Amino acid sequence: MQVALYLQQLVNALSLGSIYALIALGYTMVYGIVKLINFAHGDILMIGAYAGYFVLASNGASPISMAIAFIVSMTVCAILGLSIERFAYKPLRSAPRLNSLITAIAVSLILQNGMRVLPFVGPNPREFIGITSKMINVGSVQISNIQLIVIVFSAILMGILYYIIGYTKTGKAMRAVSFDMNVAGLMGISVNKTISFTFALGSVLAAAGGILYASAYPQIEPTMGAMPGLKAFVAAVLGGIGSVPGAVLGAFILAVAETFTKGFLSSQFADAISFTILILILLIKPSGILGKKINVKV
Repeated sequence: MQVALYLQQLVNALSLGSIYALIALGYTMVYGIVKLINFAHGDILMIGAYAGYFVLASNGASPISMAIAFIVSMTVCAILGLSIERFAYKPLRSAPRLNSLITAIAVSLILQNGMRVLPFVGPNPREFIGITSKMINVGSVQISNIQLIVIVFSAILMGILYYIIGYTKTGKAMRAVSFDMNVAGLMGISVNKTISFTFALGSVLAAAGGILYASAYPQIEPTMGAMPGLKAFVAAVLGGIGSVPGAVLGAFILAVAETFTKGFLSSQFADAISFTILILILLIKPSGILGKKINVKV
């Protein structure tokens, strides 16, 4: 019986970790290229969830409507990510990092409060119209159809991302710019286009994460992206921010720690455990599990 309980919590952690991984990948890709922690990334997740909500509210929660919701949400968030990079971050690219950090926090607050004052959104929570949850028994372990969709769809998106980064011309440009932006520009790579593509790609993953998160926890509100965004940031730091495999690994480690805390201790300690992990990793290994230590010459 105890083994079944552990397996059940592992299934829950796998579902939660898949969502964290999609969000953490956006953090780590942007940081890997422009050394910017985009704290507005969690709010892009929120925009994606609302875009999906309005599509589903208009057309119902059929599989075709869900597919349209993903397409619309990803498109909206890609445009939003490009706009944020172009008008908020690009002018500060050569400025001190503190300026960009403050701007990222400001963009996050603008997105949250902007959604709160929109008449068709408002500050009140709404129930997300998603897929009806059905339980599937696999031996002594139960997995819902929503968890299965989250895990499978996240794996597909991460596989596509792996292919883009590893085997496409744009992916090679991303790796070159992350290694040395100035040298990449001298070699004929369009640095601006590569950075814009990275923001758009990260925003697309956040949009998918937003719909999957809202499907698993069916309530949306303008501040819903704050906590998942922070935890995904913890996951990126834990795995080694700037490392794509590290972001995925950190997301699943964080999800296991959080889920097991909820299952065997108390749900009240779950957030505390997550941020305790952040403090410990910064004290013990600031570069993260798969991150590389960088020596700065003075």
